[in-house]
Amino acid sequence: MSDIATGPRPSPGKQEWVLIPHPALPRGPLDSVTVTADRPSRDLLTLRYRAIGAIDAVLWPAPADPAFADNLWQHSCFEAFIAPGEGDDYTELNASPSGRWAIYEFHGYRAGMRNSQTAHYENEGWRMTPDTAELTVSLTLPLLADGAVWQVGLTAVIEAKDGSKSFWALAHPTDTSEVPDFHNRDCFTADLAAPTAA
Repeated sequence: MSDIATGPRPSPGKQEWVLIPHPALPRGPLDSVTVTADRPSRDLLTLRYRAIGAIDAVLWPAPADPAFADNLWQHSCFEAFIAPGEGDDYTELNASPSGRWAIYEFHGYRAGMRNSQTAHYENEGWRMTPDTAELTVSLTLPLLADGAVWQVGLTAVIEAKDGSKSFWALAHPTDTSEVPDFHNRDCFTADLAAPTAA
């Protein structure tokens, strides 16, 4: 059973998080974006992104062979930012409905960006109906396995067919209210605890 998360709190098991659109930019064709997040083992993160609204008005990337690709965030893309809970390091996931993906590691705020050599990504399904789109993915992060609580930012970029973009996140930094900044740690408001041993 999942619960609607209302604030940062470490909790084992599946949680559903509600994203909010950036307040200074167009909302676009979607009514809501939610993410169900689970950390079933110390190094594994599973995510199900669910977009509801005028799905046909969104410009979704065309299907492609599963592979690493840069610049996915420039079009409709679902993302996650995971920090181990201490220090400035974090990992960024870009998951495209096309099947393409990217995983980057950082030493600090937008610093030392490099492609991850250890993380593993799996697209577990992309589904669309006239009013709902869902992407389910899993991400194995062996370098973050020692973190008892991960601080996570869950985000989405949605490109409409009219060329506008909306930017969805758990929280948006108040000091850069005119510009989306998903790398800002103020956006990492989901706390996911490692499962306890049985």
